[in-house]
Amino acid sequence: MENIEIAAVLTEMATLLEIQGETNPFRIRAYRNAVYTIQESPDPVRKMVEEGADLTELPAIGKDMASHITELVTTGRLSILEEVSKEIPRSLVQLTKLPGVGPKKVRKLWDELDITTLDDLAAAASAGKIAVLAGFGKKSEEKILEAIERHKKRSGRFRISSADELVQPLIEYMLQDERVERLEVAGSYRRRQETVGDIDLLAIASDAEPVMERFTSYPPVRSVEKSGDTRGTVILSSDLQVDLRILPAESYGSALVYFTGSKEHNVELRKRALQRGLSVSEYGVFELAEEGEGEESTTGRDLGKRVAGATEEEVYASVGLPWITPELRTNRGELEAAANGELPALIEFEDLKGDLQMHSTWSDGKNTIEEMLAACAARGYEYVALTDHSKALAMTGGLDAAKLREQWKEIDEVAARHPEIRFLRSQEVDILADGALDTEDEMLEQLDLVVIAVHSRFDLPAAKQTERLLKAIQHPLANIVAHPTGRIINRRDPMDFALDEVLACAAEHGVAMELNAHPHRLDLRDIDLMAARKRGVKIVISTDAHSIADLDLMPYGVEQARRAWLEPADVLNTLPADDLLSALAKA
Repeated sequence: MENIEIAAVLTEMATLLEIQGETNPFRIRAYRNAVYTIQESPDPVRKMVEEGADLTELPAIGKDMASHITELVTTGRLSILEEVSKEIPRSLVQLTKLPGVGPKKVRKLWDELDITTLDDLAAAASAGKIAVLAGFGKKSEEKILEAIERHKKRSGRFRISSADELVQPLIEYMLQDERVERLEVAGSYRRRQETVGDIDLLAIASDAEPVMERFTSYPPVRSVEKSGDTRGTVILSSDLQVDLRILPAESYGSALVYFTGSKEHNVELRKRALQRGLSVSEYGVFELAEEGEGEESTTGRDLGKRVAGATEEEVYASVGLPWITPELRTNRGELEAAANGELPALIEFEDLKGDLQMHSTWSDGKNTIEEMLAACAARGYEYVALTDHSKALAMTGGLDAAKLREQWKEIDEVAARHPEIRFLRSQEVDILADGALDTEDEMLEQLDLVVIAVHSRFDLPAAKQTERLLKAIQHPLANIVAHPTGRIINRRDPMDFALDEVLACAAEHGVAMELNAHPHRLDLRDIDLMAARKRGVKIVISTDAHSIADLDLMPYGVEQARRAWLEPADVLNTLPADDLLSALAKA
């Protein structure tokens, strides 16, 4: 059981206790704190259990919680959760994932309307039964129906970081078998999409049958849907579906192209092949034979000589193209660019010289200023910007002018002890509902960078939200807009506003847009980044780190940038510090 699965079970336990009406808030908090510890752990907790390590040495993990985690890892179940679920239906937890439907409201829905599932809730809302309940009303009922529809669209999709956590141990497990000669993950996972629905594994094996048996016997497998000689399908305990195909070496490259996709990319590739008298499929690249000769292709025409298929490079070469990196395989002009020798020199992680958004214990971060700075230096960055929240976010301990001055004193002291990295003064300043900034101009003037962001009133009408953003961007001291659309993947939709107008304003006023690398955000989206680039808006990639561990999320931002065709010149924090500040300076 991986960290993500352990955290999910403990989260479920905490939520069920809240629905049950647990009177001891410390008990619930113990589970929530343990979830955070596990999510932040850079190493698999299961390995600690397997090695007999003392889990109580982890932050917020007491003796009882350590025993719960050990039980989960060793048995795949949690007996105390099973006891609670005899009184409280576990399906109620799904209802709490809807915005505005907390544990207390879920309990009311269950008690008064016997609602236990999302389908029950949808039926009750459609029948007008929610609006008449105390504490709800007609608007709440309408919002619940909208939220259910959005939830259905998102269900079954795993964030790319969650998929990583589940897939990488499986790959390690499979590669321990020496009969596995090659193993790759294809599909949207290989294209590094924001979310994935399932996983396609492609293998070459010297003996297929025992390799397939090993695959279906993987300990986290909950059910085996199919197990054949060369094709198997399993469902993991996390509900992630994984397909394994064992292929002959001569077809491996073609299969990798085919199953990596995207579908639209493959359609254009096949069209290009047909123009050259070739057929491209998962089995290989073949010459199209005269009618009545050879084997039948997927196009219905007979196949002749095999001309490629063992590697992706020879598949693309057979149709006159260089290899195209998986991130670009979305049919957004990559085939034409490849044919013309105009594929972009995509940004690499090593191009980045600094991280421009992170938080410390001065607001809602988990590590001190010095710990964050030292961690950035250890990662080889030339500079770093600390961006603790402004005062409007009171729940995060946001900084007013007095606290900001105190923080600057500590920054100066810490910076003096770390000459190996440059410390940029900054702050993540709230954009208020009317577009004003939450920190006084006299304080903003003393910052190296002013990062502005929306953290409230996400539901403003589109015209008002657009007006709000335009006013903030036009502020003469604004430099960067953080997580510009405010979305949280699988949880909160982007704000409704006129993105084209906002990008045009940003280009006019020299304000950069952030690509927030946190895999829960990945904001801006790839298509929005492409629009920004077209308008001449510069991008910065930042982690929005709230702990040292979060600093390692930067590669997710780089992958998103690559899918948007971004080159180093499009991203400002590939520049040295002085050049970065010059590029953001207002005239």
